[in-house]
Amino acid sequence: GDGKKKGNQRLRQPPTAPAGRRRLQRTIVPGLHRLCTSTRQEFVIMHSPSKRLITSMSKRLAVSNLQGWADLPDDLLHSIVALLGSSLDLLAFAATCRPWRAAFFSHPSKSTLCFSCPPVLIRQNPIQPPSNGHAKPQRFNLVDPSNTGTNYRCQIREEILQKFYFAGSSYGQLIFFRHRCCLVVDAFSGAEVSPPCLPELNHNVFESYYCSTLTAPLASPNSRLLASTKSSLFDWPVGSDSWSELKLSNVQVRQIVELNGQFIAMDDHMKIYTLQLAPQLGLQDLPIEWCGGKIPSMDSKPFLVVCRDMLLMVCYSLVSLFRGSSFCTLHRLDMSTNPAKWVEMKKLDNWALFVAADIRTPPFSCVNPERWGGRSNCLYYTHHSEPWGVRWLGNEPDLLKDPSASRDLVFGRNMWRYPQSLWVYPSMFYSDRK
Repeated sequence: GDGKKKGNQRLRQPPTAPAGRRRLQRTIVPGLHRLCTSTRQEFVIMHSPSKRLITSMSKRLAVSNLQGWADLPDDLLHSIVALLGSSLDLLAFAATCRPWRAAFFSHPSKSTLCFSCPPVLIRQNPIQPPSNGHAKPQRFNLVDPSNTGTNYRCQIREEILQKFYFAGSSYGQLIFFRHRCCLVVDAFSGAEVSPPCLPELNHNVFESYYCSTLTAPLASPNSRLLASTKSSLFDWPVGSDSWSELKLSNVQVRQIVELNGQFIAMDDHMKIYTLQLAPQLGLQDLPIEWCGGKIPSMDSKPFLVVCRDMLLMVCYSLVSLFRGSSFCTLHRLDMSTNPAKWVEMKKLDNWALFVAADIRTPPFSCVNPERWGGRSNCLYYTHHSEPWGVRWLGNEPDLLKDPSASRDLVFGRNMWRYPQSLWVYPSMFYSDRK
């Protein structure tokens, strides 16, 4: 963040990030005193009289003699992390001080945080009419589904939003292109990475990027940035000086996901491929059969989403525009057979899914959403007039028939030039750095 270069990779940290962090700290730190107190009590209540109980009671007594919050023991801090069901609260926890940040990164279940709390919504403010002949700048706020009263300003530079085209998001980063130029921006801090320019494109200046994603967090040694166009798949090993190109024939890669260490791609005809990164980029067709239920069409805007060790395809169908009747079908990929099979699912049990209006943004899954006030077997989707709408998944009836649903919002996905409202987790959730 000090302006140093790594190859063609230029880093830039905006000066406004610390102020945003201080706002987060002011929100959560006062509440942590009460949380720490209740946590110490839970240590006594939850464990039976044993050596474990004696240990926790001893630590509770030791805490009272500590000089400051920074001296709290790691196991107590870990228990606080486990009780926080909000991405913004976790972000503020780690930003409080170095010992707390270290405790966050050493939490034994840190790798599952992206499944246990909801993603944050980056929401575009309603567009204001021009003032004095000048268009007002775009503004994006961070909204937490577990606490809708929170509202923080996004730190992305206005110049990026005006001059670059949105192309996707991945690992807490937003990806932008302007013809051959690329920019990767941290959605929370605003930190920027500038990859080298893409090879000369043999298309018009307004080349469409159908899919852009990282294969790992930016700081990971094997991280790559992949970008799909009409006839190519480009690959940039992060920190290197150039891109490699895989020419495609009648294939437009629309989505790339990682499942148990294997990368899987889907094209614009719902065909599934395995993606090979080394020793060179390659796509291998994965034969799949449909088992049970009606085969969905591309009109249903299918998308892939990973639920831990499951890969799902979700399709949305509007039955009646007049009545607002619709449903979301679910299929799970069973790779234990040859060929693999898409198996229809009736419901998703204790999972909730999050999807944005732009097809190039990754969907997310969250287990036990009731923990933070959400609902299982539901799809949370962004909408231009409301922060989000909610739909049942599988064969459940519409939420329109549910008394708790205020009104029906039409769910649709497309590619947009500028960022729309989208779901994202902080990049810190994926990092191993302390």
